[in-house]
Amino acid sequence: MMNRSHCYCFYGIITIYFSLLFHTLASPLLYLCRNDQKDALLEFKDEFRIDESNLISWNKSSDCCLWEGITCDDKSGQVISLDLYDTSLNSSLKTNSSLFRLQYLRHLSLNSCNLQGEIPSSLGNLSRLTLLDLSYNRLVGEIPASIGNLNQLRNLSLWGNSLIGEIPFSIGNLTHLLELELQGNHLVGEVPASIGNLKELRVMMVGYNSLTGKIPISFANLTKLSSFSINSNNFTSSSTFPSDMSGFHNLEYFFASDNSLLGPFPKSLFSIPSLQRVDLEGNQFTGPIEFPNISSSSKLQDISLARNKFDGPIPESISKFLNLIKLDLGYNNFSGPIPRYMSKLVHLNWLYLRGNHFTGTIPRSISKLANLEYVDFSNNNLEGEIPSFLWRLAGLTLSHNFFTSFGNPLQETLIQQLDLNSNSLQGPFPYWICKLKGLSLLDLSNNLFNGSIPTCLRNLTDSLTDMILGNNSFSGTLPDIFANATLLRSFDVSRNKLEGKFPKSLMNCKALEFVNVEGNRIKDKFPSWLGSLPSLHVLSLRSNEFYGPLYHPSMPIGFQSLRVIDISNNDFNGTLPPHYFSNWRELTTLTEENYQYMENLVNYSSVYQSMEMVNKGVDMSFERIQQDFTAIDFSGNRIHGKISESIGFLKELRLLNFSGNLFTSNIPLSLANLTKLEALDLSRNKLSGQIPQDLGKLSFLSYMNFSHNLLQGPVPRGTQFQRQKCSSFSDNPRLYGLEDICGKNHVLNPIPQQREEEEQIFNWVAAGIAYGPGVICGLVIGYIFTSHNQEWFTEKFGRKKLRVATRAR
Repeated sequence: MMNRSHCYCFYGIITIYFSLLFHTLASPLLYLCRNDQKDALLEFKDEFRIDESNLISWNKSSDCCLWEGITCDDKSGQVISLDLYDTSLNSSLKTNSSLFRLQYLRHLSLNSCNLQGEIPSSLGNLSRLTLLDLSYNRLVGEIPASIGNLNQLRNLSLWGNSLIGEIPFSIGNLTHLLELELQGNHLVGEVPASIGNLKELRVMMVGYNSLTGKIPISFANLTKLSSFSINSNNFTSSSTFPSDMSGFHNLEYFFASDNSLLGPFPKSLFSIPSLQRVDLEGNQFTGPIEFPNISSSSKLQDISLARNKFDGPIPESISKFLNLIKLDLGYNNFSGPIPRYMSKLVHLNWLYLRGNHFTGTIPRSISKLANLEYVDFSNNNLEGEIPSFLWRLAGLTLSHNFFTSFGNPLQETLIQQLDLNSNSLQGPFPYWICKLKGLSLLDLSNNLFNGSIPTCLRNLTDSLTDMILGNNSFSGTLPDIFANATLLRSFDVSRNKLEGKFPKSLMNCKALEFVNVEGNRIKDKFPSWLGSLPSLHVLSLRSNEFYGPLYHPSMPIGFQSLRVIDISNNDFNGTLPPHYFSNWRELTTLTEENYQYMENLVNYSSVYQSMEMVNKGVDMSFERIQQDFTAIDFSGNRIHGKISESIGFLKELRLLNFSGNLFTSNIPLSLANLTKLEALDLSRNKLSGQIPQDLGKLSFLSYMNFSHNLLQGPVPRGTQFQRQKCSSFSDNPRLYGLEDICGKNHVLNPIPQQREEEEQIFNWVAAGIAYGPGVICGLVIGYIFTSHNQEWFTEKFGRKKLRVATRAR
């Protein structure tokens, strides 16, 4: 028999059941879409070139409130939200779009919809909008002033487009705005003073534009901000920020990197207890840094002050940031020893002090930082021993200092990136490095190491991406240890005393991009099998003892990705068939993908292309970054026969040097196809016939040398030819038309032997190839040229970057 409590339970269950049943039956009535709303949406769909696979649910036979991306009001059936994220609309939003008939819209998100054209001013008619997101499209034109009509707006996101013009003053009407995201456009001018009206603003992101001037004084009203970003603009005044920012109690993220902000250190910013990340990198701040009034409750985890002009010592007050995880003070003018009190930052994970004037040794107190994983002390004046406790890190960069020795690791280490280049380290190769499991970057270049390169490096090759041992005194046989090096991208053993064969196991390195063995004693045939490597961009075999022909009929000609090749000063011979260069595809046409690759390489890897010049025994160098650098140097060999006509396919070529060979016959007419050519050296061959007249049309050709051949006939009349030195045509007695270049009484006799030795012939070399994330290293391209060529290079690349070093030759 059922008691009373059981009855109550039963009736309760029945009540819930019928309630749910009624709600289910009634739901269609509550969400029934209005016909005018459905018609407006279908017309909106028809305005765009939408792929058939998108918005399948949008059809006349169904309730529009159930369509993809649509939300309706429960009672009225009015459409209140339209969210078409990542739907390819592939067209522009028209001024009279049916979208604007949806007058009850509160949320409008067309994020990542390939929306094109301008933002129509009629968008300001959707006065009930609280969220507007048009980010990551292809919008152009200005932000319409009518945006100020949307006075209910709480979230406005237009980032990642191509919008131009100024931020409209009417933005100040959006007094309910919580988030303003305008970054990643082409906006100009100053931030309007009306921004101070947005007193509810939590997020202000206007970075990656071209904004200028000052943030207005009214910025002080935005005390509810939690995130603020003006990165990568052209703001120029340190008075951009209020002198006292202690009232910004909610501020967590402050990003102002890569502007031109001047003046002293903004002290008050660091007194905000809620602050977690500060990035002031890449500005013009000066003087010492101070951290006054630091709260014991400070949450600051990340400080980046790199690339400014701060000086003096690191203040002891920095040790009060007990929650700090990352500290970057790189590329300033800090001096003195690395302070011992840095050891109080017990949570520190990244410590970057590169590019300053720190002196002395690395303090032992750093060993107390148990959480430390990445250290970069490069480009300072540190000296002495590299302490053994640093081997426990994941990444260690100590390049360009004066370290002379290092302690062996006390325990097994997990180091992944080891950069010790450009120090005074000496002795045999440190064998304990062979035990570093998981090592990806190894750079010991520009030191004083000697002895052999050990075969135990084979233990590292399954993880190694960069092996850079150039400019030491390593000797003996170059070990062939790369059978498992499938991740290897760069291999540099240049300027040592290595002998033996070129390592054939490199053919297994399908990821290889850079190879440099220049300046050794390697004796082998041309490794034509390197042409099968799909990513090889740079190859330098310069100044070795390679021999034999460059081409063999049984070996296919590859090098589809090659951009720079230097095989000069060897003993190569034989001929080049007419089709020799026809498959060098990257030099034929640089696609957008190729350019993107080089851009990423420069930005991500700090790849520097520098030029090195030798003039009368003085070694001079200067640097440039150039994403589209391409070059071929076959000089100083015994290659004979005709110059391959297929050279004309390489339309992206910038520098070509075939000098000092035995080439005969005519200069190929196809050279005139190389419209981007900047330097051409065909001197010291046995070329005959005329200089092709069409070479005079190569507007970028700034340097050329045809001397010491058997050329005849008129010299082309192009402007670039008229700017050359007379010696560029010497020892071609049957050339004529040189009056404007050499003067009326010129005589094209051979240059005396003594003069020729004194005035060295133009040449270039891929001299030091090093590539690794987070390391200052790169592609080094050297140029050896005569004194009269120096004027061309100085004019083209600028005297300010010229560095002179007195390294004996």
